[in-house]
Amino acid sequence: MNIAEMLALIAVGYVLKRLVKSEKPFDYLRILVNDFLLALFIFGNVASKDLNYLLSIKTVFLYVFLIIAISLGFSYIYGRVVLKNDPWAGALMVLSVYPNTAALGFPIASLFLDDITPAILYSTTNSMIVIPIVTFIAAHYSSGGASVKDSFLKALKFPPTVANLFALALVIGGVQIPAQILEPIRTVGWLSIPLLIIYFGSRITLRSFDWRKLAEVGAFRIAIPFTFVFLTLRWAAPGVFYSVLVEASMPPAIAANAILAQYRLKAEEAISVTFVLTLLVIGLFMVLSALMG
Repeated sequence: MNIAEMLALIAVGYVLKRLVKSEKPFDYLRILVNDFLLALFIFGNVASKDLNYLLSIKTVFLYVFLIIAISLGFSYIYGRVVLKNDPWAGALMVLSVYPNTAALGFPIASLFLDDITPAILYSTTNSMIVIPIVTFIAAHYSSGGASVKDSFLKALKFPPTVANLFALALVIGGVQIPAQILEPIRTVGWLSIPLLIIYFGSRITLRSFDWRKLAEVGAFRIAIPFTFVFLTLRWAAPGVFYSVLVEASMPPAIAANAILAQYRLKAEEAISVTFVLTLLVIGLFMVLSALMG
């Protein structure tokens, strides 16, 4: 999926929302994607890997952990010190940790590289790690700061989290599922991507747009990771450098907004910020590509 197709699907969702006044069809769409298709997509992609794959990623693998730690650490400290008991602190952490590395990251990486394999490795590894993290955060903050045990149990009720953890356990345990089983799962699960984008478009509204929230998410999700990668990895091979730079600097994932909607945690504010940041990031990397070219 390229940038034009993604923007077209966002527009489709936006138009559908204006034509269909009832919320029920979009609620059913969210349930279909979150509780079924996204779980299949995550399981199929994670379970198709093996332990050797996880151990061979090296630099890309290391930077996935570093970027998650940096974005999560800074947004958590900011939330504790500045936002305190505001539920937006939880939404900010989710948006900061979960970037749009596939639907947007892949086409943007292709602006710089012919072979985006390192970007794919970053994206798949990132997804393995962040799904359980952001689900736990959303569950915890949507419950008004429930206990760790209660938040963990609530997070486990989200099917994509269970699918991710189960698939990861199979990979670590060396259990290989036959391709004839995995491929149909992945094919059906892939439908979650365009449907998530359409759902995202249906939620777009700037009624709750806040410049401060835009700056907060932009700092922890984009500016800080971009600066860190640029300063520490600029001397690496171009394929690794541009892949990590792009993927680490993507705006929040559309799936992150769907998770916030699932737990009713500041979803409207999150979607308005994500939409604006998505447009800004597309413009930023198109300009950067033109300058580098």
